[in-house]
Amino acid sequence: MKTLGIIGGMSYESSKLFYELINNRVNDILGGYHCCKSIMYTVDFDEIVKLQNEEKWDDLDLIVADISRKLELAGADMIVLCTNTLHICSDAIKNSVSIPYLHIGEAVGEEAKKKFIKKAGLLGTKFTMEKDFYKDVLKEKYGIDVVIPGEKDRDTIHNIIFNELVRGQIKESSRNKFIDIIKRLERNGAEGIILGCTEIPMLISEEYVDIPVFDSIRIHAEKAVEWILKDE
Repeated sequence: MKTLGIIGGMSYESSKLFYELINNRVNDILGGYHCCKSIMYTVDFDEIVKLQNEEKWDDLDLIVADISRKLELAGADMIVLCTNTLHICSDAIKNSVSIPYLHIGEAVGEEAKKKFIKKAGLLGTKFTMEKDFYKDVLKEKYGIDVVIPGEKDRDTIHNIIFNELVRGQIKESSRNKFIDIIKRLERNGAEGIILGCTEIPMLISEEYVDIPVFDSIRIHAEKAVEWILKDE
């Protein structure tokens, strides 16, 4: 088994879930007492949020690049970034290390393509929904067009993520707001919904909507495990 290098802490709620997912998946496959060989570097999320809000992406590039180098030096064989939003810094990570990097958008795009999705609704932070770094991967590599919620709905999603989900708060009223937003995306032509924030699956799954849902954190975790076990 290869060793997975994880950049986490954004938020610790999603990092906790990712860690559980990769270890459960390895144990499901290998049985016994097996778990995932991994090295996790967690950041202070408050520092990251401040830089995101100020859109200091160059500073964030430097941070994730430095962490990636440390993970490689510590023995990681592949890097994963346990957050959707900071995939805007993917080039900085890839350029800083000699080991593979698994982009969450590529993992999601591969799964969506298997289900013949041509147009997907994207839910996430305002940065993920409004900027092109995620949409471009889906369109250019997998031919998937992306539709995003309207401005008011984007604000609602962003506020629920940062005021509730990253703090581990699950509210039925917020779930209902997400369901309504998803229905609007479906009316706008979405054939599937990408949960493009690693906290959103705490609130939404296919149990609550009548449209295919792509859980980015679960898909990312499964692809990462597939990679580290591919020679087993």
